[in-house]
Parts: sequence; structure tokens; C-alpha cells
Amino acid sequence: MIPYLFVTDRPEKWASTFPADSLVTARDYLTDPSIAIRRGARVVNLCASYRYQTKGYYVSLVAEARRHRPLPAIDTVQDTKLPSIIRLLSADLDETMKRSLPKDSTSFELEVFFSRTQEKAYERLGRQIFNLFPAPLLKAFFRKGTDGWALTNVDLLPLSGIGEGSKAFFGEALARFIARGQPTTPRKTPPRFYLGILYDKDDPAQKASNPRAIEKFIDAGRRMGIECELLGKDDYGEIAEFDGLFIRETTAVNHYTYRFARKAEREGLVVMDDAQSILKCANKVFLAELLSRLKIPTPQTFLLDKDMREAALAQIGLPVVIKKPDSSFSMGVKKAETREEWLAETTAMFESSELLVAQRFTPSDFDWRITVLGGELLFACKYYMAHKHWQIYKQTSQRNTRAGRSEAIPPGQVPPKVLRAALKAAKAIGNGLYGVDLKELNGEVMVIEVNDNPSIDAGVEDELLSDELYRRVMSEFLRRMEHSTAARA
Repeated sequence: MIPYLFVTDRPEKWASTFPADSLVTARDYLTDPSIAIRRGARVVNLCASYRYQTKGYYVSLVAEARRHRPLPAIDTVQDTKLPSIIRLLSADLDETMKRSLPKDSTSFELEVFFSRTQEKAYERLGRQIFNLFPAPLLKAFFRKGTDGWALTNVDLLPLSGIGEGSKAFFGEALARFIARGQPTTPRKTPPRFYLGILYDKDDPAQKASNPRAIEKFIDAGRRMGIECELLGKDDYGEIAEFDGLFIRETTAVNHYTYRFARKAEREGLVVMDDAQSILKCANKVFLAELLSRLKIPTPQTFLLDKDMREAALAQIGLPVVIKKPDSSFSMGVKKAETREEWLAETTAMFESSELLVAQRFTPSDFDWRITVLGGELLFACKYYMAHKHWQIYKQTSQRNTRAGRSEAIPPGQVPPKVLRAALKAAKAIGNGLYGVDLKELNGEVMVIEVNDNPSIDAGVEDELLSDELYRRVMSEFLRRMEHSTAARA
């Protein structure tokens, strides 16, 4: 199990509530050398006060120095004291407050214990508050004005702040918190590491892996001593409970996937995809400039604003491919065959972006996908164009996308020029997990784009490697988590 340390001022009153040997005094935590040298501990700070230079303040501060991942962290303690921060973050709760809070009241208070609330009607609101202010015990204060509900204050509660009527619920919330991510059946040996996989199986949006592939990742991790748990977008406040984060959602910068990556990195987790990779790969303007600077061949490319449409069209010619900077899965990518189509498509795209990418249309029967992990080839595929379409994906409705067939290619059959170009492009982004899309025409290789969350679907990308593919990815996580642990020692 995750080695929790629950730190409080008067543990003797709560000894029967917490697991044996997990409850320690603030004084012992701060001064006992045997506690200081513990590795991998998670400190839950339940002290009476978090005010500056109190023991409660120092418990979170010292825990961060020891890499004990405190809950709450010092930045959370500080955020709850700043009305400007609370007002700013309150906007994230607008829709949930409108749906959840009483219609006939102008003020409301809500207690949140380990992200849980006693009344089911407020569960989602409680979890969102916990995500904004990750702390074990919270009381949130709301007030309704002319513009609707707003979060006005957040108090960090001590154990002594739990009323008699709430003690039973506190025990339930504590038990569920401790049980998070633990195996449902006993294991002969405890996990070496805990890996969160960001993947909402109930969300119908495009995924980087299908459910069967996720099962295979989990199984491969378990065989190596890595306990995996699926995380959804509402689990942001619990990232610190893990040693690594594997994002298998479609990523974007203005999206919860990017916030998860940033939060995980701040907590010292091993992350794929890391925030910088998301930032670089998510924007085709950045990619176009990067590949051009490194002299990596691409189709003729033009960056344009509204006033440059005529110059771009004159240089590239028709047909032309137009890309929104943040498009993915072939969505937000259009082909114009005529000048009228060019003007119509660019006009529509300029409504949401001041810059667009235009590329010379390069027809081919298939695209190469070279997937790179840690700077080395993981696997190679050919993705063929969707039936009677010029892309590998064809969106048939708002929720449905049709893909062309795919073919896994043995490493020895990948043309050296294709592999060299792919490895060079991936290295320009970072050292993570990338899918490089390329075209090969008349002996010339061109990089189309680099994806930070490449597709790994069971029955598709694992056609040749089978379970070995998942083992390799989990092995890389294991290697990085071991290195991270050693660096902290």
C-alpha cells in the first residue's frame, strides 16, 4: 500500500480511526530522523493551524523538501489565503455551482473530506473544489450575487473541526482515500510504483488507445511491479498519489490534459506526455517553424494571417491543405481545390485563430507512422487513406470518424531515410513517446507532423509486437521512475 503518514497535533484522540503506525505528531514528523529518511511517503497534514511558521505550516514545507508529497502542499495553503486567487478559480465552478447549489438561498457552506461530500447532490462540486485546493479537509463558502453564485472563501479544517455528526462520514472518506489505487485482491509483494493512466473510458471522444490496449498496459505494468489506476478529468487533485502519469487522452494546451501534465511535473512524477511535448506538438505553427529551422523536409509550407491569403495561394498553388494550428486526428484540416474553397475555408478558420498553416497537397496511398520512445524506434505502421478520401481519417458525423486500414511494418523493412527523418523530428520535440507522420514519394521523404500522444490500439499498432509493445512502454516508465527515485535519495 501507499505509505501514508497522517500528521496531527493530538493523535491519541484519533488512534482508532487511522491505520496502525500511520498517525504521528507534528513534532515527531519535524524532528525524528527515522521519519525524515523514509522514502516514498505521502504526508497528509491534519494539523490545527497552517498559519505561517506554525507546526502545520512547517509540516507541509518540510514534507516538500523531503519529497514526501504533502497534502496540502504549501502553494495550496497560500492559495486559500488569497481572495484574488479564490475569485479567479471560482470561475471554473460556474456551471456546477449553478446546477448544484440551492435556488432559494444566497449563501452556502460545504465541507469536503478527501474530495467527498456527505450529500450526494454536491459530490461533483466537492471534487472540483478539492481539485482546485487539494487538501484533506476543506470548508468552502459560497455567496449568491447579481451574477450568480461565487466561491468566496476556503478554509483548511483541522481534525478538531470535524463535528460529531460528521465523524462517521469522515471515517468512510478516509478509508476510500487510503484504498484508492490499491489492488482489489491481496498481492504477494507490494507494488514498486504507482502509475496513473489518464483515460476516461466513458467519454466517447477520440482516444490515444482503445480499452483493450489500456488493459494490456495495466497487465504489463503489474508484471513489473507497477500498479496502474485509471484517472478521469475530475481526479486532478489526486495526482500526487502517484509516481508517474501516462496520458492516453487526446491532448491540447487549453485542456485538462495539459493541466494534468503540468501538475504532475510539479509534483515530481514521471510524465508522458510531458507538458512541453504537448505544447510543441499541439500547435502546427510551432511545428512548421521548428522543422523548417532544422531543415527537416516537409511539404511546401506557408504561415499566413488574413492579409496574406493571396500571397500564400500564389506560392503554394491548388489544391492546398489548410490546417488550424491546434487540430488533431485530421480534424481542423481541410483541402481546397478552388480559390472559392480556399477563401471560404480560411475565413472560417480565422474566426478562431489569427494564424493558419497552408501546405502543398501531397497525394499518397498511405502515410508512414514511426512511433518513437526515448529516442528509439518503438514500432512502424502504414496508415492508408480512408475510402474515397484524401486523409487517413474521415469524419462522418460529430461523434463518428472512419479510418483507413493500417499495416504494421517490421523494423527491418522501414526505409532508412524514413527512419532517420522520423528520429530527427522526434528528437527535436523531446525524449518522450511520439508518433511521426511522414510521406515517401519518388524517393523523397517529407515529415507531415509529430504527434505527442500517438495511437496505440490493440489489434492495430500491436499487430507485430503483440504484448511486447506494452511491455516496452511500461519498461520505459519503470526505468524512469527508478531513476527519479534514485535521484531523490
